[in-house]
Amino acid sequence: MKFFFLSIVCFLMMHHSYAQDITVIVKEADRLEAIPNEKAAFLKFKEVLKIQPSNLYALTKCSELCSRIGARETTAKMKEDYIATGIIYAKTSLRLYPESDDANVAMAICIGRTILTKSGREKISAVKEIKSYADKAIAINPKNFKAWHILGKWNYEVSNLSGLERTAAKIIYGGLPAASLKNSINCYEKAKAISPSFILNYLELARAYKKNGESIKALPILNYMLTLKNQTEDDPRIKVDAQNMLASIK
Repeated sequence: MKFFFLSIVCFLMMHHSYAQDITVIVKEADRLEAIPNEKAAFLKFKEVLKIQPSNLYALTKCSELCSRIGARETTAKMKEDYIATGIIYAKTSLRLYPESDDANVAMAICIGRTILTKSGREKISAVKEIKSYADKAIAINPKNFKAWHILGKWNYEVSNLSGLERTAAKIIYGGLPAASLKNSINCYEKAKAISPSFILNYLELARAYKKNGESIKALPILNYMLTLKNQTEDDPRIKVDAQNMLASIK
């Protein structure tokens, strides 16, 4: 009995130690991402998964970071490797936590990255999957700003599909859900209301307004976005795009 009691105490102490270790590593990973140093943050989140492979936060963070880092890589091989790794993390998080809004968002983001290299049937299939995951994320958590942003981008891109792509979608899948620039703008506006510091969302919202013939509404959005603090390694490039758009409107 004494040995059993001691075993339980040792187990609880080890569990507490692991929990402390994870908390410290996650805090450091968050700090590195905020600097931002996304590759270093990715490595830290991987350390969490070595201790606790089922950690949802680390799984979804690893997936999203792989998507962002991969998009910036200069070689096709590195892009593909990062995005493929991101998909593995997203699939793992979905398998373990199918009702997690963050897991569904991570998968939608990964598919969105792969769609750039797809065409025809594969592209149309990916388009449908993105909406499915984003819709589920919002059904689980209506305050998930990333999911609203994804739906904004989905509406923007689908409303601008070529006639050939629309025909293919109709033949293969019986068509796609309705999409419009108005819906795109509404989704981006919802994302902005939930997360006013999300820089990419401002750029995409301005693009949607401009595409919809409402360039005058894009001006204050872009100007305000340029005053925000950078949060990701992509933000400096996003701000350059915003400045270029401002110049084209003025």
